[in-house]
Formats: sequence, structure tokens, C-alpha cells
Amino acid sequence: MENHYDVVIVGSGPAGLSASIYTARMGLKTLVLGETLGMAAETTIIENYPGFLSISGLELVEKMREQAEKCGASLKIPETVTGLELKENIKKIKTYENVYTSNVLIIATGCTHKKLNVPGEEKFRGKGVSYCATCDGPLYKGKKVMVVGGGNSAVVGALYLKNLASKVYLVHRRDKLRATDIILKERLLSSDVEFFWNYEIKSIDGKDYVESVHIFNNKTGEEKIVEVDAVFVYVGEEPQSKLAKDAGILVDEEGFIVVNRKQETNIPGVYAAGDVTGNVRQIGTAVGEGITAAVNAYLYLKGGWYGKS
Repeated sequence: MENHYDVVIVGSGPAGLSASIYTARMGLKTLVLGETLGMAAETTIIENYPGFLSISGLELVEKMREQAEKCGASLKIPETVTGLELKENIKKIKTYENVYTSNVLIIATGCTHKKLNVPGEEKFRGKGVSYCATCDGPLYKGKKVMVVGGGNSAVVGALYLKNLASKVYLVHRRDKLRATDIILKERLLSSDVEFFWNYEIKSIDGKDYVESVHIFNNKTGEEKIVEVDAVFVYVGEEPQSKLAKDAGILVDEEGFIVVNRKQETNIPGVYAAGDVTGNVRQIGTAVGEGITAAVNAYLYLKGGWYGKS
């Protein structure tokens, strides 16, 4: 049974890779399926992950990937999962290329970027609208850019872009940043980034590419047209849980997968870890949940369920 595994992990970010390191080291035949290395890989600089004073998200996740492969896990990235069948003890995982089966499934599909849902956002996606400064920032070296948001990701993105762009604007719908990383927040506030407090996006405009952004003040109603070449959107994340929900896994009202302290879902033999569970969305948390899921998956397999039909 070439395509049968003890454990299949759907998701190849920090949670999924951490889980695979543990399951592989515990002797379980492990497969990881994912489209990318997760949103963590998009982070320009990480200064709060234990053991590293400063490291890029991509470098950190690549180290995890290398370690998972060294431990014996099979990684198929990119390979998109299109469906899950979880009613039987043997789980079935479908992709465009293959059908895999496993005794245990760990879902670590993470989150995706929330959209502004304003005119021009979809039209100019890839033509000036981006959700990743690390990925697309170098395209706008020496140009004017706008960052939308007030959390940690927006702060990190703006700090990265100010070293590339000729001008960086930050638009936030509140009157202060909600970022929790005090050091990075203070670094941004003391920079030459220009802030638009209490402003929101009305539309993103241009002909073939982004040329300007129409913003309005949600307190006074004042409107402005700001000429920019790109807009980087950081307004939060939403869980990638549709596959899980469609397969009968319980999610909460926000779409996050419901788990207990063992990372178990409502379906026996199915676990979930990382951002898709709605816990504190930090790399360290994702790693811990991935490890918890892996250990409990091992105990589940070795505690009397393994191989039962």
C-alpha cells in the first residue's frame, strides 16, 4: 500500500512541520501535504521566537522543513488537498494527483489573509495589491506604497517596506496601533512612515495598475486621494477550514476548528493544530500544538486503535 501512511498531515507551515518531526522520530510513516510553507514564511523578521535573536520567517520554516525530511517524513509541497473522507477508521485524503489513506490525520491548514472587500482590490491583485511585503516589496523599490492595518504583521511589513520604498503610508481604522510587539511598534512610530489614523479604504484605483487609494476618516468623514504604486493589506486572517468542515469536523462560529487539550477534533483519529484552531496565532503556539497533536496521535495509534477496522 504505497499511498498508505500511519499519519498524514495536511498543512506544511510550522504546526504541520513540527508535528511531522515528532511523528517521524517516533517511527510513524508520515506524509506532509501542503501548498506553501505557510504565512510564517512571509514574515520578514522574527525577533520573538525562542533561540533566535533575529531570523526571517522563510529561513526558520525552511529549517523546520529540512529537519522534518532528515527525520524521515515524506513532504509533498506543493500538492493541494481537494477532499477528505473521515467517517471510517482509515482516513482518505484526496489531491489533484493522488488518493492517500492513513490511520491518523492531522490538520494544520492555518489561515489566509482577510480581504478589504473594496472596489479595485481584486482587480489589482498582483498589479499593485499585495498581502505579502516580503514577497512583493522589492518590486516597489523607490516608489510610494501604502500599508493597511495596525497589528504585528502590518508593523513588520511597514518596517520592511520603509527600507525599499521612497514613501510609506500606513492607514489604520483606529487611532493607535493594536500590535502587541512593543519593540517593533515603537520602532515604527519613531520612523518616517506617515500615518493616517482613523482612516479606512474606500476604493483602490488606477487604469492597468494601482495609481491611487481613496480613503476616508471614519470619525470626521473627510476623504483623501493618496497617490501610491502599491497597497499592502494586513487586516487579519481567516481560518482555512472549509475542507475540514465539509468532512464533518466541528468548527466554531468564526470557522476555527474546535479541539480539546489533546488537539483532538470531534472525529476519532483526526487532530488539528496551529492557526486553524484559533488559538494565539504565533509560530511558537503553532509549534506547540503541532507537537501536542503528534504525541497524542502516536498514543492513539499505539493504544489499541491502530489497524482496527
